[in-house]
Parts: sequence; C-alpha cells; structure tokens
Amino acid sequence: MTSIRWLLLVAVLVAAPTVVCAAEPTYPPGSRIGLVPPEGMVTSKSFFGFEDADSNVAIIMVSFPPEAYAELEKTISADALKRQNVALEKREALTLSTGKAFLVVGRLTAETTKVRKWILVASTPQLTALVTVQVPDAAKPRYPDAAVRGALTTLAVRTTVPVEEQLSLLPFQVAELAGFRVAGVLPGRALMLTDATAEQAGKDPVAAGLESHMYVSIGAGGPQQASERETFAREAFATVSNLKEVHITTSESLRLANQQAHQIIAEARDATGATPLTVVQWLRFGGGGFLQMVGISRTEAWKDAYPRFRSVRDGIEAK
Repeated sequence: MTSIRWLLLVAVLVAAPTVVCAAEPTYPPGSRIGLVPPEGMVTSKSFFGFEDADSNVAIIMVSFPPEAYAELEKTISADALKRQNVALEKREALTLSTGKAFLVVGRLTAETTKVRKWILVASTPQLTALVTVQVPDAAKPRYPDAAVRGALTTLAVRTTVPVEEQLSLLPFQVAELAGFRVAGVLPGRALMLTDATAEQAGKDPVAAGLESHMYVSIGAGGPQQASERETFAREAFATVSNLKEVHITTSESLRLANQQAHQIIAEARDATGATPLTVVQWLRFGGGGFLQMVGISRTEAWKDAYPRFRSVRDGIEAK
C-alpha cells in the first residue's frame, strides 16, 4: 500500500501545472511606452526602444497624442508603405490590454538586405503608441515571427515617467525646479519646465503656454572671443519662438557658475499679440559649448517668476 500511495503522490506532483510568473514590461528610460522585449534584446541608449546591435534588430517606440490614432489608421496603407519600399503582407485589428490596436506586417528590401517589418499602432486614453520592429532575414531564426508578435502584445503604457528618471536623460544636472513642473525632456539636449498643469496643457494648450515657463538646452560651439558673445546671444534670442513685438531692454555680460555668460531681458507679446510678456535669456559658455536658459512669464507675473527662473539657473551644473 505504501508503494502505491507513493506512486500516486508522484503522479499528482508531475501532473500539477507549473505556475509561471509573466514578465513585467520594461520601460526605456524616459518613455511612457514599454513592453516585454524578446530574449536577446536590451534597452537602447540611442532611441526609445530595444535593440540587438549584433543582429541589427530594433524595436522603436514613439508616442503621439490620443487623437493621432485615427489619422495613423487611415494613412498607414498599402500604397503609403509601397512608397517606402515596404510590401504589405498582412494587416489585422487587435485588442490589447491598453485598448484597440492594429498590426501591419510587411517586407522591406534595403539594398541587398531583406527585412521583416512590423508596425503596431495602439490607442490608449493617454496617448497613441507607434511601435516598429525590423528583423533582417539573417536574424529570423533568433527572432521568429511568434517571438516578435508575442512581444508586441505585451505593450503597456504608464501614467507618468518619474521626474528623476526624466532628468537623468539630460547632459546636465538640475538641482532646483523652483516649483515648476517638468513638461518635457529631449534626451541629451533640453528640458522644459512650466507652471501649467498637465490637465491645462491637454485642454487648452494656448492658455497653458501663457503660464510662466522655462526651457534649458545645451548646444555645441559658441563664440571664441568675448567681443562676439553679445552678437551670438542676440542671434540665439531671435530663435525663441511665439514672440511678437520684441524689445530688448537689457543686454549685458556677467559670470555664472564661474563661467562667462550673457544676459538678455526683453519685453514682448505672445503669438496673438494680446498678452504682454517679459523674457529673460541666459547663455553660459564653456567646455566647447553653451547652455541656453530662457524664462518667459506674463509681465504681470514677472516679479514672482524671475526669482524662480534664477533659482533654476543657479542649480544647473554640468555632469
């Protein structure tokens, strides 16, 4: 009896289903879109997505406003793909955990290389996700269709990207936000701060654009001679968009963080010409490049905004 009971117990254990925990989606730093990448792919340092550089395989993820879904649904057609040398093989509707989606599969011939191309467009209440996958034929044994399709169906969207994660993508450190909200980050290049809430920006972008805001960007080059800095600063200031009737009131050299710098303060109006604005630009030179910091507020709010702009400015250091 003991032997029979033991054999029955072994049979039950062998037959019992194995519980496997599903892998959690991976979000590339700064991206609200994530998924579970196929085995062998890692987070890219060059774009939002994943890659296997040795196999020339890439998953690239881009986000658009929610309303872009309908437009992409119409414009990603067989004719449009053909103009990009992509032959359409299949198009199908999907339902993902994030909402409705559609998947397009085709073949691209780039010179002598044949590539399997996947395009997933997914609709979510927060954004439209566009995910493209390129797999050369030589890499297909490592990344078969089932693996690619399985990865795409794990698409996930997070509500926000942690501020610390966004700031980590910048080539400079930001020690003080002075009460501003991070409105956007261009990895490796620029930061936008604002007093407008995300809800305001979504409902009325024009009104949100009139709230006090500031952007910081880094550029290569710059004037070699001190006598050239003012001209350079004025040319940089001329690139600030959505300003009318600009009148520069102050243009002077100064030092910031022990580096040569230039300050411009101007009066202007918004793009409609209806709202008086005050604008400050600081350029800080050094290290073969320059840091541009621009703060804009309604003139009536300038007294409160200017000290905050300075706090942000004084908290920025090179990495």
